[in-house]
Amino acid sequence: MSAQPIYDLAPLGSIIRFSDGTAQPPQRHRNKLAAWENRNSGGRLIRKEPRRQTGNVTIPAAFTLHIGDYGAAGIGVLRVHRTFSVDSDLSFVVVERPAVGAIRILSRAGDRSELVHVAMDRAAAAAWLTSHGYRDAVLEEVTADEASAGRAAA
Repeated sequence: MSAQPIYDLAPLGSIIRFSDGTAQPPQRHRNKLAAWENRNSGGRLIRKEPRRQTGNVTIPAAFTLHIGDYGAAGIGVLRVHRTFSVDSDLSFVVVERPAVGAIRILSRAGDRSELVHVAMDRAAAAAWLTSHGYRDAVLEEVTADEASAGRAAA
């Protein structure tokens, strides 16, 4: 499916895969494989940004996936996010939606908030917040309506 249904229907916290439809090159072709992996991967949906108008330029709606965290010995060094316009030429699919009743932890209230964690319940969310220290975090429960809308995007 195109990027627009992901933006419209997939709830924050969903696991999304994206692909350009090409076959994976052999492992021995490291440069080709790296380029292929850049256009064929996946991540967790953490942000949706509406269409914006800046002067005469219209910036289309977009969504951001958290691709991964990199580091060593339990210390995170690099967090990789990738933002896609709803005009993207890639194909997207919802692999997994957050469970009904799960708690999304958002970085802050408002339009610029970003998903930082999905906990199984409020107790797990409180424990996670205690150890990670987001002072302005907002807790949001995943509802059955969101889960059914996410199924339409799959």
